[in-house]
Amino acid sequence: MIDIFGTLGPACDSEAVLSEMISNGMTGIRVNLSHVMLADCAASIDRVKRAAKENGVSPKILIDMQGPELRIGRFEGGMVLKAGETVGLGVEGIPLDDAVIKELSAGDEVLLDDGKILGEISFAGEQKATMRIIRGGELTQRKSILIKGKDLRLSAITADDRENLKLAKDLGITGIMQPFVRSREDLMEVRVALDVCGCTGLRIYAKIENMEGVKNLSSFIDLCDEVIIARGDLGNNMDLWALPRVQKEISGICNEACKPFMVVTQMLASMEKSEVPTRAEVSDIFNAVLDGASSVMVTGETAIGVNPAEVIKYLSNTAREAEKYIGEERK
Repeated sequence: MIDIFGTLGPACDSEAVLSEMISNGMTGIRVNLSHVMLADCAASIDRVKRAAKENGVSPKILIDMQGPELRIGRFEGGMVLKAGETVGLGVEGIPLDDAVIKELSAGDEVLLDDGKILGEISFAGEQKATMRIIRGGELTQRKSILIKGKDLRLSAITADDRENLKLAKDLGITGIMQPFVRSREDLMEVRVALDVCGCTGLRIYAKIENMEGVKNLSSFIDLCDEVIIARGDLGNNMDLWALPRVQKEISGICNEACKPFMVVTQMLASMEKSEVPTRAEVSDIFNAVLDGASSVMVTGETAIGVNPAEVIKYLSNTAREAEKYIGEERK
């Protein structure tokens, strides 16, 4: 049976809402550690476990690690970036690590917040740069940054990741989502960290988020327990119309290797603000299951959406309908 994952967030961080989500078919939940430490989530995780127990379910609880994803620094409040304006990066601008600043060159295209904001570098120096905004939006701290066509080599496991892993076993975490897996070496580093922290029993979900990960998938697929087709950042690395083909390629590799895989990102994105999904969204879920997905997951839809329980109902019912269809076709 396919697993149905939601994401923990303010919209669903109550035992009553979580219980309704589980009753509607949710079998697991994601805890996003991009902006917080695992210790800060202990009370929320306890609510998940109590809600699951009420419904007779043993939930899969996944922590989404920080990993080697590039992020902007911390700053107070938010800023609105408007198309056509020029903003600073680094010193006296949007805070960035010096290592990132040094990789910038004039003409580079930069994507912020999973591609919602797009800019072009007009000047790049040792400690600061300037960027012209092409596609604007509101930016808050610790959002992702991607420099198109450039791959900065960072350690697969951060210091915060190691601290979080020390608590994972005691908090009942069942698996980790490892971002931006690029090579066999990345997963070897993850496995060593799990061993050191006494977490060898945790399942490893390898997130494929760039073309290097797609290219090398067959070489490291044996080192993970499940592959995640993470369409957010993956879609930032190519023309969007190429993404469905790459998704099919990854699912094909996983099916051939008999490796479970999960499909995530914008599966029911309209339901962050709407009570009803689009026809295209439910078709997307249905087709992901037909392609062989063992899990499907929503993110902002349950973390900040208007009705997390309704999101899970549509996600679960559509996935079950696809499973039913597969069963009928095999008769």
